[in-house]
Amino acid sequence: MTESATTKGEQTRELILSTALRLFREQGYGKTTMRAIATEAGVSVGNAYYYYGSKEHLMQAYYDHLQVQHVEAVESVLATEKAFVPRLTGVLRAWLEVSAPYHEFAGTFFKTAAEPKSPLSPFSDQSRPAREASVELFRRVVEGSDHKLPADLKAELPELLWLMQMGIVLFWVHDDSKDLRRTKVLIDRSVPLVDRLLRLTRIPGVRGVTNDLVGLIRSIKR
Repeated sequence: MTESATTKGEQTRELILSTALRLFREQGYGKTTMRAIATEAGVSVGNAYYYYGSKEHLMQAYYDHLQVQHVEAVESVLATEKAFVPRLTGVLRAWLEVSAPYHEFAGTFFKTAAEPKSPLSPFSDQSRPAREASVELFRRVVEGSDHKLPADLKAELPELLWLMQMGIVLFWVHDDSKDLRRTKVLIDRSVPLVDRLLRLTRIPGVRGVTNDLVGLIRSIKR
């Protein structure tokens, strides 16, 4: 395949995805068909299915696209900050920025993603690549910070921080405050609390509780 053909294919792929996201916002995820997406994008239905096998594949592409944008947005923070609070705050705030264009659409999409067996659930096997990429980002937050944590807690913390982000996402979906003020307050006040709790793990008397917590996490994961 020539370079020009590859470029054209990528442009078509991006056009279909951007068109789908716009229609999802305007019409709702359930009411938007692949045929409608193809028609609006100016491509054949067969061509739309060539690039994306279903609407679920389109949403997975959205997950992946958002994750790439998130990683790019936090590089400067992770490169310059060593303290845990500004590192984690910067990563969570950056997610708000890259996801802002999709806030109106998030409510209708969440109805589908919240279904436990839905392939669009952030916990599904289909969402695994985006989920693992996000957990890896939080691993960078932890490993590059000034925290000296027990090895077993350090290993589990990135996934716990991802779960924290999922809670913030749920809050964000329902946040109708101006400029998402309430979600920003949630981030700015919860991150220092997490930081203080982590620093408590250095106290000898707390170590046993930390071991129990790590054991509980690992037993649930199994």
